[in-house]
Amino acid sequence: MEYRQLGGSGFKVPVLSLGTGTFGGSGEFFKGFGASDVKEATRLVDIALDAGVNMFDSADGYSAGLAEEILGKALEGRRDKAIISTKATFRAGQGPNDVGSSRFHLTRALEAALRRLKTDYIDLFQLHAFDAVTPVEEVLNTLDGFVRAGKIRYIGCSNFSGWHLMKSLAVSERYNLARYVAHQAYYSLVGRDYEWELMPLAQDQKVGAVVWSPLGWGRLTGKLRRGAPKPEVSRLNNPATASGGPQVPEEYLFKVVDALDAVAQETGKTVPQVALNWVLQRPTVANVIIGARTEEQLRQNLGAIGWNLTPAQVATLDAASTVPWPYPYFHQRQFAERNPFPVT
Repeated sequence: MEYRQLGGSGFKVPVLSLGTGTFGGSGEFFKGFGASDVKEATRLVDIALDAGVNMFDSADGYSAGLAEEILGKALEGRRDKAIISTKATFRAGQGPNDVGSSRFHLTRALEAALRRLKTDYIDLFQLHAFDAVTPVEEVLNTLDGFVRAGKIRYIGCSNFSGWHLMKSLAVSERYNLARYVAHQAYYSLVGRDYEWELMPLAQDQKVGAVVWSPLGWGRLTGKLRRGAPKPEVSRLNNPATASGGPQVPEEYLFKVVDALDAVAQETGKTVPQVALNWVLQRPTVANVIIGARTEEQLRQNLGAIGWNLTPAQVATLDAASTVPWPYPYFHQRQFAERNPFPVT
């Protein structure tokens, strides 16, 4: 297993982590992901650990906390062998303070996560979304307090805009507070918006990308083809799940899938393995979260490491997946002599 440094920290993480969105299956949205119970989840955790994938990503919003609870049971007796990453910020109750990144809500969310995960510390604690109501100073003072108390080791964020992240980093520097070392962001061959603002920022400020949905919300599994029906089992068959993720124009998707098919034939790898390997080769990426309903899916995703696409194959996939850049990025790219982007 390859390990990479997480942002500007001294902490190293495996290039793959196992996501727990498929654990529990509580609620209409998460039914589309999967519904692994403790026994099934424990088997997936066993396979992951055997392969060197010792990082597990969860959130209090996954199946209303059930995913964290199942992960805690699956790791019981071997917490010291695992890196646990989880998130909070989304609504967790009906009260006015049961949402956001206030000191009140984050404190309660962390305490609840520790109970569900059966641990006294979390390795990477991330904000699931930006809270524009709570002052950034309050948020970071709260997180810094958790670090100083030993309840969390490192802090990160997720789904922030560029200015959200940069403002937060500036506040951390000004007041000498714990700093975001990770940004959990959506990035895939059919979702390259991360490259426009967040990747240059991450490269400049040493913030590691922890990538969610690297297969484009289940679209790059190799099962979607022009003129063919959707697979019987897919999150895209569940209206609640399908509409809650990134949207991809159909013709664009099939253009990328055609390129993936061609590269897969050259390499002897599967479509998802090629798609994952492409993400792993991008600048700033520290870790890619893989999800799995079954052992077979997990083992196939594990085959994305231990080899690399050639520069020519990367170029083929880049060309198929590129889209017009919006302003001001298309203009900035014309000044690449002095303002280069991490990728072209």
